[in-house]
Order: sequence, then C-alpha cells, then structure tokens
Amino acid sequence: QVQLVESGGGLVQPGGSLRLSCAASGSITIYVMGWYRQAPGKQRELVATITRAGLTNYADSVKGRFTISRDNAKNTVYLQMNTLKPEDTAVYYCKVDHTYGSAWGQGTQVTVSS
Repeated sequence: QVQLVESGGGLVQPGGSLRLSCAASGSITIYVMGWYRQAPGKQRELVATITRAGLTNYADSVKGRFTISRDNAKNTVYLQMNTLKPEDTAVYYCKVDHTYGSAWGQGTQVTVSS
C-alpha cells in the first residue's frame, strides 16, 4: 500500500513564496510524480509533473513561477512556488504513478491573500 504525506501549505501574501513537499512510502518504484490543484467551484487541474529522469511539464499559468523537483532516494516530490497570486489559492494534491497504479495525497491548502 502506498501512502503520501503532504506538507508546506499555508497562508501567504501576494508575491510571496511557499514550498510544498510530498513523501511517498511503500515498497514501490515511482515513475511520474506531480502536483494538481483544485480551487472552490472548479475542477482539479494539473500544475506540474516530473518523470523519474527529471523531465518536467508545467501548466501555462505557473510557468516561470513554480518549480517541481524530486528526490528519488527519498521518494519525495517538491513544488517551489514563487510570486504567488490570489488565483493560485487552492487545495494542492500530489499524485504519483507507481508500480501498482496511482495514488493521491490528502491535499494541502494554499491561500494567497493580503
């Protein structure tokens, strides 16, 4: 069984930064790791993904502001979020594709407000 533990959300002012972390546990091989977000009244959307080899993909809305990275030895994925905007407010979820399928984190709230 795969468990994901997210951390790093919170309240930040516009223009500020936050770093999210998501650690996966279990005897698995993890392939793609990613972050998604869901704002109130909206569908969940992709933020960024990263392959085991380090290839990244970003939503247009976060390019140049967010950076996804991973530590394969720790089965952990990170999302560095800079120059945050109020429209970045959402619950952020990590997702991993692994040996036996996919798993989602429990979500962490990010609120950007003055």
